[in-house]
Amino acid sequence: MIKVTRKTPESYRGDMVVFFDTEEPGTGAELPAGLRQRLERARKVGDFKGKEGETLLLYPEADWGFTADRILVVGLGKPVAGDGEAGIRRRESLRKAGGTSSATALKLKVQQLFVALPTGTVLPADEEAEALVEGLVLGSYRFDRYKSAEKDNDRPRKIKEIALWAGTTSVRRGVNRGRVAAEAACAARDMANEPANKWTVVSFARYGEQLAERYGLSCRVFAVAELAGLGMGGIIGVGSGSADTPRLVAVEYITDRKAPTLLLVGKGITFDSGGICIKPSAGMEEMKYDMCGGAAVLAAMQAVAEERPVGLNVVALVPAAENLPGPAALKPGDVIHLYGGKTVEVVNTDAEGRLILADALAFGIDKYKPVAVVDIATLTGAVVVALGHHRTGLFANDDTLAERLKKAGDRSGELLWQLPLGEEYTKMLKSEVADLKNIGDRSAGSITAAAFLQEFVGEVPWAHLDIAGTAWNYTEKSYVPKGPSGNGVRTLVELVRGW
Repeated sequence: MIKVTRKTPESYRGDMVVFFDTEEPGTGAELPAGLRQRLERARKVGDFKGKEGETLLLYPEADWGFTADRILVVGLGKPVAGDGEAGIRRRESLRKAGGTSSATALKLKVQQLFVALPTGTVLPADEEAEALVEGLVLGSYRFDRYKSAEKDNDRPRKIKEIALWAGTTSVRRGVNRGRVAAEAACAARDMANEPANKWTVVSFARYGEQLAERYGLSCRVFAVAELAGLGMGGIIGVGSGSADTPRLVAVEYITDRKAPTLLLVGKGITFDSGGICIKPSAGMEEMKYDMCGGAAVLAAMQAVAEERPVGLNVVALVPAAENLPGPAALKPGDVIHLYGGKTVEVVNTDAEGRLILADALAFGIDKYKPVAVVDIATLTGAVVVALGHHRTGLFANDDTLAERLKKAGDRSGELLWQLPLGEEYTKMLKSEVADLKNIGDRSAGSITAAAFLQEFVGEVPWAHLDIAGTAWNYTEKSYVPKGPSGNGVRTLVELVRGW
């Protein structure tokens, strides 16, 4: 969909050309003289001020020198100056402008558009292009696989082509980075949007195998017999109530066996009814999204495979299961053995994500000896109470890893907020009959969930991302659709890029 070209905006023969400008005229783009005059007139009468998200649609006359059918000018808001925090704001402004451009194109049923890169001195040209392309691709996302076309003729068409002028190699690299990260996030959105009767445990296994075949990675799928042999009572127990038997999916990108390994672990609960401790029926349909962590790490592996970083191995693990109240399901009070031998009293079967993650974390650290591990999961409703739908909860046992993730989140526009860990929270998980119980009392729910996971990582630098509030119903933005956001994918991609 994204391509680079050496054509000028005036010579583009597609459906629409997009320019950008700020609230200070002339600081957002180098506009052709005829267009600049008309934009000045629009500003004079108050039809366009350059505010963020504002648009002005024009239909060029023959004497304008354009061959496209439409011209769209998108507002960038106030000009940004400086570095550091200013660069973060500029990236987000460009993403939003890209999302607004795509949303307008979809509304107008535009299928081919040319985007003129804005001018600016805050970021290098390649980073400007990267952020803008992220917004364009993310904003053009639609999931309509199950809509009947004959009953929905008015829905927007999909954009077939977005062309950008890229005169230098560095800009082309920026365009490609933006495309790779955004397409990976869209892949995660696709997985999450699938209904639970379509996206099953087997789907995770097949997707991992397809990634391996397409990009030359390695994929191994551990079925129930192998999980039992490894002592993974968490994954087996959570999936025991479902006819869809659980699995552990491992996807490996190995550059050199002597190179350091980064381990990514994503929660893959394809549907969470709560098990025996069943959830209220209202809103339960959203529990098909409980696999967004697993989707995030597989999508991130897609980006890693495309970019092929040197000197770093990356491994993704997805413990996948369906949490249903079947005849063999876990019961409150059951005791299970997790990988490595620790026992857990299952007090609440709806605190299942930590059980499958604990198995995967302990196994992955033991097998791959990573220099760092990051898990990502829609783990607790408590994090939504604490942070709403605007920040992802971050927990870590290592300050350096936490700072790397914060910077990656800032750069990607997926903001993180660190919450504490400590022995006082771990004590809340003390069990009278086992090493741990899987839930504390109602207080500090997101922290005690992270504290549970911490018991299975030892001294390895580890971070936990709780995306329960950001995986769907995320902060409204022009490039974020209703439903699954794909949040976390681009943060992980940025983490790998900056390692």
